[in-house]
Amino acid sequence: MKPMLRFQLSLMMFMQFFVWGAWYGQMSKYMTDQLGASGDQVGSAYAAFSIAMIIAPFFVGMLADRYFQAQKVLGVLNILGAAILYVLTTITNADTFYWVMLLYCLTFAPTIALTASISMRNMSNPEKEFPAIRVFGTIAWIAVVNLVGFMGVGDKVTIFQISMISAAVLGVLSFMLPATPPTATGPSSFAQIIGKDAFVLFKDRSFLIFFFSSVLICIPLSFYYTWANPSLTDGFKAAFPSADPSTFRIENMMSLGQVSEVLFMLLLPLAYSKLGVKNILIIGLVAWIIRFAFFGYGDAALSQWMLYAAILLHGVCYDFFFVSGMIYTDAKAGDKIKSQAQGLISLATYGLGMFIGSIVAGKVKDTYTTDNVTNWLNVWLVPAGIAAVILVLFLLFFKDNKVKA
Repeated sequence: MKPMLRFQLSLMMFMQFFVWGAWYGQMSKYMTDQLGASGDQVGSAYAAFSIAMIIAPFFVGMLADRYFQAQKVLGVLNILGAAILYVLTTITNADTFYWVMLLYCLTFAPTIALTASISMRNMSNPEKEFPAIRVFGTIAWIAVVNLVGFMGVGDKVTIFQISMISAAVLGVLSFMLPATPPTATGPSSFAQIIGKDAFVLFKDRSFLIFFFSSVLICIPLSFYYTWANPSLTDGFKAAFPSADPSTFRIENMMSLGQVSEVLFMLLLPLAYSKLGVKNILIIGLVAWIIRFAFFGYGDAALSQWMLYAAILLHGVCYDFFFVSGMIYTDAKAGDKIKSQAQGLISLATYGLGMFIGSIVAGKVKDTYTTDNVTNWLNVWLVPAGIAAVILVLFLLFFKDNKVKA
């Protein structure tokens, strides 16, 4: 790959996740503090992203990838998204915020697949070259979350202003990317995009258990993305009531989760060779249970280490279940239905699973909130319990341990 092309694709990926990371983990705190939103309203706002993730594959697969140059679609969507974000910064009503957020997510969600498509279609060897480009997305997420933390604006409209400016910049830069013309290959029908041909894998009991577990584990994942920031903020406020909340640097703490994700990603091949897929998935589930127990029982004054440990466990939780699950799916599907199998898992998890999880997370938070005071221990015990149920299912019914990375 030529150095200039590598630079362009790396910058594109960096900006893509910079736009996303500026608001995603902080939106719950912003809605709660600035809009007076209930847990249900916050959960619905996160569910809007999942709705968009369900629609995005149809937009990209049946329209964008087949009739327009991908880099131009990316540019238009980002510029349109920046305009919608500007409108979002002027809204003070939580219900109105939801509809505008849904509209924004409909412009943003397709860009996730588009940036990956633009990258891989301009590579001679995507298997070897893409990871080095994709890592700039994780670096961007770490960078922007730390920026928000150091600025002390995690609960301010500034998070959307940062995203708005970044989206506008990416929109302009997209038109300077290498021409990526439409292609007639790939999924083009509703059945193909939902991975209909991959349904044959459900005949395998272990894969069926894995599939439903993947959907269910997205409920605990949604709890983390939605409530970790507000929970930590409330905990530090209770422990240090006289301190300025902006000095807690919650966003900086949470960025350690992405650092952990990178480190455990590097360890994953070794883990596969030593443990096998079943043990890796079980370790991931156990880590989910431990991290939520730490979030619930951790105390900012007396046991702050538990809170840091809960954040650092993100690498084990995400990589050992979701990333290893992608590898497992890839190996089980074989070459003929590999793409459809991955598409099916993505729709089921980031679409259906995260949608359910966001709604459940919002309602659980409201259930354990009285007079604007939330019992975070009870909130975190719910996803811990869900992860424990999934763990039991795995121990009893998942038998496949032969797939190697």
